[in-house]
Parts: sequence; C-alpha cells; structure tokens
Amino acid sequence: MRFGPRKFAVVAAIALVAGTVGGPTAAADRDHGLPLGPRGLPETRTVETLQPGVTLTTIVRGESDPADGWTVEVAVPGGGDDPDPDAPPTAVADRAHADALAGALSGKGFATRVEDVTTPAVADFAGGSLGFRVRIGLDADKAAANTLLTRVRAAGFTASAVFTGWDGASTDRGPWRVQVLTIDPKKFRGDLVGDFGPDIERRETTSVLARARNATAGVNAGFFVLDPAAGAPGDPAGLGVYDGRLLSESTNGRPVFTFTADARHAGVDRYSWTGKVSGRGTTLPLDGINRVPGLVRNCGGTHDDRPTSHPLHDTTCTDPDELVAFTADYGTETPSGPGVEALLDRQGRVTEVREPRGGALPAGARSVQGTGTDAAALRAMAVPGPRLAVSGHLTDERGRPARIPQMAANGGPELVRDGRPHVTPQADGMVRPGDPSFYYGWAAKRNPRTIAGVDGHGRIMLATVDGRAVDSLGLSIAESAAVADSLGMESAVNLDGGGSTTMVVDDKVINHPSDATGERPVGDAILVLP
Repeated sequence: MRFGPRKFAVVAAIALVAGTVGGPTAAADRDHGLPLGPRGLPETRTVETLQPGVTLTTIVRGESDPADGWTVEVAVPGGGDDPDPDAPPTAVADRAHADALAGALSGKGFATRVEDVTTPAVADFAGGSLGFRVRIGLDADKAAANTLLTRVRAAGFTASAVFTGWDGASTDRGPWRVQVLTIDPKKFRGDLVGDFGPDIERRETTSVLARARNATAGVNAGFFVLDPAAGAPGDPAGLGVYDGRLLSESTNGRPVFTFTADARHAGVDRYSWTGKVSGRGTTLPLDGINRVPGLVRNCGGTHDDRPTSHPLHDTTCTDPDELVAFTADYGTETPSGPGVEALLDRQGRVTEVREPRGGALPAGARSVQGTGTDAAALRAMAVPGPRLAVSGHLTDERGRPARIPQMAANGGPELVRDGRPHVTPQADGMVRPGDPSFYYGWAAKRNPRTIAGVDGHGRIMLATVDGRAVDSLGLSIAESAAVADSLGMESAVNLDGGGSTTMVVDDKVINHPSDATGERPVGDAILVLP
C-alpha cells in the first residue's frame, strides 16, 4: 500500500539553539538545530511519513539578514570559459593582481573594494586565505546591482551580480531550506534503487526517472558528463552500479555511496577499478566502460591519462590510446570515430570487426573499442570466431579485492566518517593547483547540495539543500559536513549538486532547483520505490 505524503504529517515549529560551523558538531548537540548561523535562530521542522519506513523532514532555519545584499563581483581577466553552468567564475587572485584590477576599475570611475577570501581548514586541506576578490557596490535591490553590472560590462570587464549571503560567512542569519528523506530498513518494505533511465548516454530529469518507476520519492545522484566535448552527456563521471551491474568505471579512489535494494546495508566506500581484455594468448588493459574513448571526465583513470591519473573534479583528462568496453546499456549506438571495434555475442565470441568504430549493437551483444595504438592491438586480437574475455574488478582503499556493490552512486568529497566531519577535497580532486577560484566557487561558497549518508541506527538519509536564492542560501562544503553530522549521519558523502540538486516526492519536485530553466536533466538518480 502506498501512503500519501500528507496523511501522517507531524509539524513542529521550534526555536532552537545551535552552534555555528566553526568546528565539529558534538553528538550531544545534534538535537539543538542545524549548526548554521548564530545561536538562537528560528527553526521549524516538518516530518511526514511517505510510506512505511520512509519519512520526509523539511527544515527551515534562519531569517533574512539585512546585512546581506547584492554586489558586483569582477572576474580576473582571462577567466575560464567552461560551458558547465555550475563552473565557478575565475574570481580570486593574488593581492597584486587584485589591486591591479581594482585600479583599472577605479580608473573607469568605479568605487571598488578588495576582499580577502578565507575558508576553514578541513581534513586534508589547510584552508586559510585563498586569495582576493574584487567587488563593487552593495544594495538590497537586485535590480540596482544589475544596473551597476551593465555599466561594469559596458566598460569592458567580465562580472556577475552575486548575493553576499552565498559567501559562507558564519555570521549570516539565513534562511536555509533542507529536506531529508530517511529510509529505516527495519520498517521499509519497498526497494531503493539507482536508475539512469533508458540508456546511459542520454540525460533524464529526476522527476522523469521517478515517474517511470512509480517512485514514492527520489533525489539526483552522481556527477555526470554535461558537455558533449567531455564525452556523452549523461554518462556517470565515476562509478555507476545498478542492480549489481557495474556500468561505469570508478574515478579511482573517490568516494561513492553504496546501498542495497532493501536499504539494510549502505555506506560510503572508496574503490579503484581495473579491467582487461584477453584472447588468443594476449591480455590488454581495459581503460573504461560505456564512455567515449579518450575522454575521462573527473580524471582518476589509468597512469597514461593526461594531465593526471588522479581525481581532478570538473576536468576532462585525455588518453588517445584506449580500450573501452560497451554494453547495450550505453545507448542506441556506440561512439563513432577512428579506431577498431570488436562485436561480441553473449558467449564472448567475436562476430564482427568494425573499422572505423561505432554503430548499433545487435541484441545481446557487447563490444570493445580500441583507439590510437590500442586499435592495432585490438585488431590483432579480434579475429571473428574465437572468444574475447572482458573483465574488471574493484579494490578498496587498502588495495584489497572488493565485491561489486548492489548499487553505487559516485560522489565527492567525503563529508562525515565515523560520526565526525571528515572533508576530503584534496584527495577527491576539488583542490586545483594554481586555481584558487575553483575551490572558492565550488567548495567555499554556498551552493545547492545533495548529500547521502547513513546514521547510527543504520537508516539511510538523502538530503537536498536549496541554494543560489535569497530564501535559501545553500551550503559550503564545510557546512554540508556540519549539517550531515548534526542530522546524525555517521558516514556521508556529497553527491552532485548545483543545478542538479532535485528532490521528488509523489511525482512532484518539492525543492527549488536553481537553474533558470528549471529542473536539470541528470545522469542518474536514487529512487525510493513502494
């Protein structure tokens, strides 16, 4: 039986006392409100039962802060041109360059201010000063800031209007809007699944994915390729496991959220993946699964990838010489281009060799594509008739063989470990050498966030936090860890956020996605089925 979400609503309006996010949140403080803003802010919580074992908690904390307003932030000349709408602007520079930019603006008649940007220390990143930003004006009215922005752009500068409440100051009073799905395995009788829709290469909205499965609720899941120049839009940019089928290789070493369909087992794990293709007495290393050869979104691949084999978020590493395996889950056709493709039947026998590569897969078929120097190696191995064995395996963070989980969604950074905030942006590729603006915009500033974790009772928690709005400021990554901890999560990881952050309940989007165009199509989602 499926219960409507309003039947069992219990509403509590509470004025709670909470600490700020300056340090780890003690377990004893977890019942005293979210650790956001000064103590004593108003906070209300609404708890609704969606189906047996599944509740939705909506938390609204804080109030509009008259100290916050709209300002014009001027980008450093020669800034980035990433087509990803969540890509942070190039806004932080050293003091000398910031002063030079301020001087140029002053020469055009603008009254500027140069501000030191600081961020708190986390588990593997020292924080401190990231550099300096240059801003003009401060107004309660966005329209006035937009008028100033037009003047700044007309003077030849790249700039944007931003709300100062998104900066991440612990003195901000809010507001914040947090929604949490809690799945209690002791009472839950449905299924918890990861779903990517009809195929991997195409994006779908979370609401479409939820509707197709008649889901009670769902949230967006892992990072994915968005720009066609980085691969196939919709392809998970990291590990993707669905009903025990590993369909996207890991960003080696980065955290993932793993869970079982009955919700009885879940956690945050770190895996590395290796694969191989064997046949005719030869074994070749496999580079990936179900992705465009040569393009490795978020990096973390093999040793010959460039510029790095380590995770590097929102970066597309390249490798001209690759072997990539495909299943029918990828899409209607495999990627086309120079190289060789071996088609395999259900038994692994080579049925056809295509050159150039690309095309539809027959029913039940798989394939392996080779590019660059690996094309010649595959051509020599792939003779029609004999079998090719395609295999891969996972290892855990200690290098031990690991079983493939039933479900896995990629993410990063880690937020909570062993019941305490444990934020790992350095290890997970969110700290870019020589590019403080990326960390500033992606991690230090407040953004919409999606968080997955497990509490001390074994309950799975899926949270979304609205942001990039004046009625919900969003969270920095450090604040995300503090909030996850205060909600009782013993382990937690950041999933894809920004414009992707979406929560669906009973076929309705109940949060406020931040993209101007509305709900964003994503790579996959975590769905609660009746």
